[in-house]
Amino acid sequence: MDLGELAANKLFELEPQNSGNYILLSNLYASKGRWEDVQRVRDGMNKVGLKKGTGWSWVEYKGKMHKFIVGDKSHERSDDIYKLLATLRRKMRDAGYAADKSCVLRDVEEEEKEEMVGTHSEKLAICFALLVSEAGAVIRVVKNLRMCWDCHTAFKMISKLEERKILVRDNNRFHCFSDGLCSCNDYW
Repeated sequence: MDLGELAANKLFELEPQNSGNYILLSNLYASKGRWEDVQRVRDGMNKVGLKKGTGWSWVEYKGKMHKFIVGDKSHERSDDIYKLLATLRRKMRDAGYAADKSCVLRDVEEEEKEEMVGTHSEKLAICFALLVSEAGAVIRVVKNLRMCWDCHTAFKMISKLEERKILVRDNNRFHCFSDGLCSCNDYW
């Protein structure tokens, strides 16, 4: 924790307008349940006029980009997407999947954490792609942030259950999910 705080303070000096540095420190505090420190860092961001970038994912279909954010219900096929997502969750749970809520770095109830992680933008994008593509077609998703561990685990399972190859480009690397495995060998 001390090293993380030291590094963050140096980064604040070097890049005072980089919101990512504040988010890293906030996430460090959140991972240790230090919610007052999380709020202090977030307040500091607001004080200097910085905002956290929104995470989004997109899929191309018929030459059009379909963009999703966490919990997004604005898409024209939103009802269908959420129905498929609920079906996939049941199938995954039956196959042994349990949501990893550790990536939700907010002080909220466990049920809310499960809902938050369950509606990540890339999950919505993959459900949309499953709805509109032919059986067996490769699904391609682009994500502007790093995918969380729960989504990584879920996509391995979805690739196996739905017999699909799923390619996800996050801001770290390409992932190719196929038959329950990922090309990164879980190096994520």
